[in-house]
Amino acid sequence: MKFRFAVLALALAISLSAAEAPHYTARIVKSFPHDPGAFTQGLEFHNGALYESTGMVGTSGIRKVALDSGKVLQQLRVNPPFFGEGITIINGQLIQLTWQHQTGFVYKFPELQFVRQFRYSGEGWGLTNDGKQIYMSDGTAQIRVWDPATLNEIRRITVTDGTRQIAALNELEWVKGEIWANVWQTDQIVRISPTTGKVLGWIDCYDLPRDRNSADVLNGIAYNSTTRQLIVTGKLWSKIYQIELVPTKK
Repeated sequence: MKFRFAVLALALAISLSAAEAPHYTARIVKSFPHDPGAFTQGLEFHNGALYESTGMVGTSGIRKVALDSGKVLQQLRVNPPFFGEGITIINGQLIQLTWQHQTGFVYKFPELQFVRQFRYSGEGWGLTNDGKQIYMSDGTAQIRVWDPATLNEIRRITVTDGTRQIAALNELEWVKGEIWANVWQTDQIVRISPTTGKVLGWIDCYDLPRDRNSADVLNGIAYNSTTRQLIVTGKLWSKIYQIELVPTKK
């Protein structure tokens, strides 16, 4: 009998460990204007202000944006041949990745004055930080963890949902102790444990209104920890949406 109970307990434990992460949909709370020419690569709140990194060679840049109006308050161009990617703000600096040139830029913040450039291997996609460490995505299922002082890699996290690795991780955001990531060319945001890489949940944003073409994929998550305002947008979208999560009924 004891053996039977032990087997049942083990089966239950395996079942629970393999259980699919919870799913949510995104409900629109409010919408804001967004430049439909902005190929959004990174989005971040800092002291209530919104900062955006845009891509494409020749139109890449960093901008400070008034959320309510969409007005660009401050702007910095990133010259060719660089294709701008994700950004993060930490320790009085704004750090930006580029896509395929294995080159990043460090700017004095909030002045957005160029300080230096640095190198990394592979592609650059998304950035975020928890105040102590920087997290970087490169289009794979791995997230690199960097020392913010040296920008040297400390370790890597492999993102998994059960036994499945989740690749194409793109723009990143730190939200309530979790890493949230857009999954490139999908309408999904994945919630990730920063210690284990385990997927904590999926957010389906398919119903958010946008023009449906090949370029306008979901990309851009920003969270204001003071107001608890969560916003998302996409490449070439004409709107930014403040959303709240709604659990999917099973």
